Amino acid sequence: MKRKFLSRFMAASLATVMTIGLAGCGGGDDSGSSGGQESSKGSEQTEQSSPDGSSAGQDSEVSQEPEGDVDPYPVITDKDGNVPDLGGMEIIIRDWFSGDGNRSEANNSYTEALYEYQDWAQEKYNFTLKQMSISGWGDVPADYQNYVTGGGDENNYIFILRTGGELLQAMKNDMMYDLGTLDCLDFSQAKWQESNVHLQYTDVVTGKINAMRPVYAEPRGGMYFNKRVLQEAGINPDDIYQWQESGEWTWEKFVECCEKVTRDTDSDGVLDIHALTGQDTVFYGEAVASNNADYVALENGKYVNKLESNETMQAMNWAVDVWKKHNTPYPEGAEWNYFSTIWQEGKAAFFAGQAYAAGQDFGPNYVKNEETGQNEWDGTYKVPDELGFVCFPKGPAASDYTNIYDDNVYVIPACYDADKAWKLAFALNVWTEPLPGYEDYSAFREDQRNNFRDSESVDLTLARMMENGRLTYHGMVNGLDIGGDLYWKLNENNSLAQQVEAIRDKWNYYIALANGEDAEKPQSLIDEEKAAEEAAAAEGTE
Repeated sequence: MKRKFLSRFMAASLATVMTIGLAGCGGGDDSGSSGGQESSKGSEQTEQSSPDGSSAGQDSEVSQEPEGDVDPYPVITDKDGNVPDLGGMEIIIRDWFSGDGNRSEANNSYTEALYEYQDWAQEKYNFTLKQMSISGWGDVPADYQNYVTGGGDENNYIFILRTGGELLQAMKNDMMYDLGTLDCLDFSQAKWQESNVHLQYTDVVTGKINAMRPVYAEPRGGMYFNKRVLQEAGINPDDIYQWQESGEWTWEKFVECCEKVTRDTDSDGVLDIHALTGQDTVFYGEAVASNNADYVALENGKYVNKLESNETMQAMNWAVDVWKKHNTPYPEGAEWNYFSTIWQEGKAAFFAGQAYAAGQDFGPNYVKNEETGQNEWDGTYKVPDELGFVCFPKGPAASDYTNIYDDNVYVIPACYDADKAWKLAFALNVWTEPLPGYEDYSAFREDQRNNFRDSESVDLTLARMMENGRLTYHGMVNGLDIGGDLYWKLNENNSLAQQVEAIRDKWNYYIALANGEDAEKPQSLIDEEKAAEEAAAAEGTE
């Protein structure tokens, strides 16, 4: 096996042997840490995320290097000091986005070091692991549930699942292995706390840990801005980054910019440039988060309705008012996603959206090189104007900008036995350990430099969002629908206050059920369900 990585670190005076003793890292009565045959139970879906090496590792015990060949990385042992042997287990992290699971060519020192570590780990603990696409995005929830209810198969899958109602239903049906019972997982490690997914997916009634995420939490909702549009309105785009760094990028400052950029450029009496475009639901959600507000909170181990809190109502009232005043109007007959055309043509200054849109929706255009078969940038962008990206402006109840975690999660099928589940968890834990010398390196941020056209978007905004994140809990309550219950019901004839009152009993009912409490179904929900049934019946007779 190559020893490039070891040689580098020996030269850097890191020629030591680090042995990590995990008290209780051996399996229990039927989760032994040595090899042996795995259960014939398995799964048909997998998922996986690549580690970025940005999390801190476990406490290590460092000893002087002995003579001869030594391990270049920390070695994890069981409670008896033995190195676990996974018996040649072939593991697949199953997702919908990683392709065939084959490695891409290492094009930087980090990736080269990562591959060397992965090779060492597979040899040291006697397993193989790859992450690959098996299901499609839309098929994942059903595929997972079918796999578990069918008892699995001979495969060794760790599934990556997307958030949403289907995931909650799978949890409700007890389809995830309880990760809290696997003593090779130490959720006090920093790498698990980067997103704290295990806390979000801990059942508040039973304490069962259903899901985990041992890699970085991605930056999510922020505010894109068109630099040309701002400049033409007399606003220096660089000032927005400076306001963000100084804490002056607030709701008030944002509205000032909105008022300044909205204008009639050809003096025909019709506004040509507006401040905002995009989706109102995204804008509303980011506004609530920016005011340190929640729809549902977790307090003392229970879900609590926060919709009518001062912070949430303040944010929603502000967002509805700003959207009404500054959103770009649609022409008659336009499609629902006409905002994409508005933004691409540079007719708006701001767009509230997800960080991934920088590459997926706004970023470089790639074409296939027929000679090499590789996709190459053709020199153009989906949005021609140069864009910047900052956090959503800060509300008066917030002390800093934040990032709301909403990431895919890792689960182990409940149909697996304890031995198989333990080995899968051990392998994932090993696979996602931070690389020595790269603890502060963020592969995600480096990859994003290809999508964002200025360094500030990555070095200031993404970096801040990855550090200032928090969890939300409204998505953990079955029955709540922020869009259908709230956003889409707001109009000139139905105010925010009216709609909040209309759904109060319904939300309290669903939250009580999520807390494992007895609750009587409110009449408003009974009437709603009856109306839905009648509408479905009427549609079926047409």
